Amino acid sequence: MRRDDRDEPFDDLFREIERMMNEMMNGADANVDFNSSSTVDSGFGMDTHVDIHETDEEVRVVADLPGVEKDNIELECDGKTLTISASSDHRQYDERVSLPTRVNEHTASATYNNGILEVVFDRAEQSSDISLE
Repeated sequence: MRRDDRDEPFDDLFREIERMMNEMMNGADANVDFNSSSTVDSGFGMDTHVDIHETDEEVRVVADLPGVEKDNIELECDGKTLTISASSDHRQYDERVSLPTRVNEHTASATYNNGILEVVFDRAEQSSDISLE
């Protein structure tokens, strides 16, 4: 589960500055890390953001995957969790996104454009009542 960004309002700013500095150094041996307690290569890292939007009919997951080619993205879903695996020249991304409700993974559609991945699922139908005779 993703933490509430309001807990530390300057985290996004420091991540963006860190990302830009690392990009300027173009993969030099020394990476700038404002938060030495975190591991830069864990999960999607600092330059990726995942949003989940939910309506009565569908669940939409939007993820930033900068620098990743479409052919290097793999998606899997079990109805409750979406697993996104992707790789770029400098980084390996692996993220498990817990979905807010059960979805029908067989209805999923995904698009990838300009570094933005969007996956849309239909909500799974609720169980029907069973009458006892």
